[in-house]
Amino acid sequence: MTHVLLTEHPTHQGKRIMEICLNAEKSLNALTLDMVRTIQTALDQYVTDDSVVAIILDGSGEKALCAGGDVVSLYRSISGEGDASFPEQFFTDEYRLDYTIHTYPKPIICWGSGIVMGGGMGLMNGCSHRVVTESTLMAMPEVTIGLYPDVGGSWFLHRTPGRTGLFMGITGSRMNAADALFLNLADRFVLTSQRSDLLSGLERATWEGDLHAVVSRVLRDLEENSAAMRQSITSPVSTHFDVIQKVTDQDSVEQIVTALLSLDTDDTWLQRAQKSIAHGSPLALHMIFKQLQRTLHMSLKEVFESELALSVQCCRYREFPEGVRALLVDKDGKPNWTFSSVQEVDQTVVESLFVSPWATSPLANL
Repeated sequence: MTHVLLTEHPTHQGKRIMEICLNAEKSLNALTLDMVRTIQTALDQYVTDDSVVAIILDGSGEKALCAGGDVVSLYRSISGEGDASFPEQFFTDEYRLDYTIHTYPKPIICWGSGIVMGGGMGLMNGCSHRVVTESTLMAMPEVTIGLYPDVGGSWFLHRTPGRTGLFMGITGSRMNAADALFLNLADRFVLTSQRSDLLSGLERATWEGDLHAVVSRVLRDLEENSAAMRQSITSPVSTHFDVIQKVTDQDSVEQIVTALLSLDTDDTWLQRAQKSIAHGSPLALHMIFKQLQRTLHMSLKEVFESELALSVQCCRYREFPEGVRALLVDKDGKPNWTFSSVQEVDQTVVESLFVSPWATSPLANL
């Protein structure tokens, strides 16, 4: 079975729109290494092909664009069931693809309908035109598996209002379409029923001048037709912005956790955030806090180099594989975290995870 479908859509002018569709519906289009390499090869070909004016990135089925990366294969390789070099190969190629999408000169329209999590967020947030729908459900829930928001999360979480990026990272809170737009993690809201209208609009468009502007005009019309539904969706992140600012206005991750858990609230969204931070990896909470501090003024390339080093080190330590085991392999929901609380986390362990495994990063040639 081909897990990435490449489809050509001709325009009335004889140009081409290429659709890249993640085709692993049973796994919610989880991103494998083969899928990453197929997409990279396709993008490398399209960038020099003058007949290709735009790319659509989407996922098969109605449930998800992409629910994340293939962390089960990572777990198996870490556990000795596969190639020990697989984690470095996977993260290097995944981050190279994410960087390619971020810096791509032609418009890439991401149809971010359904579940968009982890690796799916990495794909979507590099695209020039990020579309959400009434079914969009986004998150960076890595804290639950002992990891941190990677795939460029160290870049795009800095570009959210206030300290919402930090809050979303440490809690792994879910976001709807209104949240995504408020957080600058999406650009347009379009009804799922208008998916075919998007394609027909692109096919009928006059592809002259600024190609990005051509796409924007098509999406603008569709967004206007979707306005009533968009206005009916409330953003919990926007609603709780002041609370988020208050609990994150602290000097350490320990103080942030204490402030969040001390909230006396009957709001279900905030209660979920409290539950997530209470059950997530204490070590991961320190990683997330430190990574966002370190990357604040980094370039996009430096961010991905930093993430690659941290991700590979996480694969050499017990926390991440233990989180994957508990949540996705044995599914007992009872991870045996290295430290029982954020207060007990050994800072020498945290520091060791931020030491690059190489003198020269495998992404140095980005």
